[in-house]
Amino acid sequence: MDHVQTQPQDQFDVLVVGAGPAGLMAAEQAARAGMRVAVAEAMPSPARKFLMAGKSGLNLTKAEEPNAFLQHFDASAALKPILLQFGPEDVIGFAEALGQEVFTGSTGRIFPTCMKASPLLRAWLARLDALGVILLRRHRWIGPLTTDAQHLFDTPKGKVTLTAGALILALGGASWARLGSDGAWQMPFTAAGMPLNPFQASNVGMQRAWSDHMQPFFGQPVKNIEMTVSGQRSRGEFVITQAGVEGGAIYALGRMLRQTPLARIDLAPQLSAKTLRTMISNRKPKDSLSNFLRKSVKLDATKRALLFELSHPMARDIDGLVAAIKAAPLSVSGPRPMDEAISTAGGLSWDAVTPELMLRGAPGIFCAGEMLDWDAPTGGYLITASLATGRWAGRAAADYVSAKARA
Repeated sequence: MDHVQTQPQDQFDVLVVGAGPAGLMAAEQAARAGMRVAVAEAMPSPARKFLMAGKSGLNLTKAEEPNAFLQHFDASAALKPILLQFGPEDVIGFAEALGQEVFTGSTGRIFPTCMKASPLLRAWLARLDALGVILLRRHRWIGPLTTDAQHLFDTPKGKVTLTAGALILALGGASWARLGSDGAWQMPFTAAGMPLNPFQASNVGMQRAWSDHMQPFFGQPVKNIEMTVSGQRSRGEFVITQAGVEGGAIYALGRMLRQTPLARIDLAPQLSAKTLRTMISNRKPKDSLSNFLRKSVKLDATKRALLFELSHPMARDIDGLVAAIKAAPLSVSGPRPMDEAISTAGGLSWDAVTPELMLRGAPGIFCAGEMLDWDAPTGGYLITASLATGRWAGRAAADYVSAKARA
């Protein structure tokens, strides 16, 4: 295969592929260890998905105790040592060191005061530049998974080879392909016989067919509810969409909804079933059900419409009404398409990597970020784990290069 020959300036101690949070953190850690580092990014600019996430308020992490934080990850055993080394408090320190003050919201979610990703990213890129990290734009890694330190990239000037003592792959998942996370990296892994688990849409809306009755409520939030799926609970809100439902409460239970497509919604979690039963028992005979739900139970128009949609025909007895309000059945027919997902489950199996996140059978190649098979809801967990695995891989790669130099 014809390609541009390697030049001395194309030789690095550590080469990172992917300029998202995991890749940038890996590059920083390797550079701080004294390595000559480059970051190769397929897109024209770095961290595009990170910037997109910040448009609605950059949720960096969640203020929780370590064990509670870990419970939100489906690969918590593998991630535990990594997240204990770099958890919520460390993310806060990382942001503040970049000049970004943070605040904690009412649900424990932590955001930069400016609520944007761009100031943090600019400061971070400036710090990486000061550390000597080189950013190679429009460099798409095309494999193969090789241990001879020669790594092939497709660029606007043709194919080039970059040489590195260690390679860190932080190539993302398979959602938001237009921003760079297209999952194309799987092909070299498949060719090398590496174990991969199929990608699945995570933190994504769920599909449901609505009656015409719901059309006026498309785009409306359903606030202050508690949702239960297979015994797992989520308190918060979601949005009714033309295609179904989406939002934080849905994302938090997405893993369960993919397995059991039925949720129960408590539309009035502020009221106990006993209190609600008493209220219904004391309802005035002339008071219509809709008026009672509005004035006494405090269900707004969107909640009332959803209640009648999910509980049709509506029960008229006391126990039936209590059950409808406290456990309205929401059935879904599967997730929306993967490219609408905020993140993906699946990816490179943990069996493929050592505790240092180095590929078994491919010494000197490390992996980090969402390309590893872990899943978590939104709420600060995704960015924290990406940063933490990047940090872990960056340090391990630097140690690997140093050990080879001493040998």
